[in-house]
Amino acid sequence: MPGRDDILANRLNAEPAIFKGCSSSELGIIVGVAALIWLPVSLLLAGLMGAVTMGFGIAGVGVVATVIVMAGLFQRLKRGRPEGYYQQRIAIRLDDIGLRRSPFIRRSGAWDIGRSRRATLSLRDR
Repeated sequence: MPGRDDILANRLNAEPAIFKGCSSSELGIIVGVAALIWLPVSLLLAGLMGAVTMGFGIAGVGVVATVIVMAGLFQRLKRGRPEGYYQQRIAIRLDDIGLRRSPFIRRSGAWDIGRSRRATLSLRDR
């Protein structure tokens, strides 16, 4: 069909939403972090109860529940906001608590060009 190609997008400016407004990379990060948390915790709990293999089932249910809850949270966080909004909010929050330096200028007030009047006059003398 010759007319079919013109309705498909050639380029996308952002990743398409796949599940509850989350892109595939966001879902991958959520699944990875959830698995890193749930797998050791569930294996430890199941080992204490005497059925270690049951821990994998608990981890699977925990990961799926975490993905659903976190995707819903990201959906609310991203609603009506520009692309990349929550990444900027996370970077600013990490800067506020001192874990990571923010790449954004967060200073308000008067700005200058960083030269004094004396330096400007000496440049004119040359």
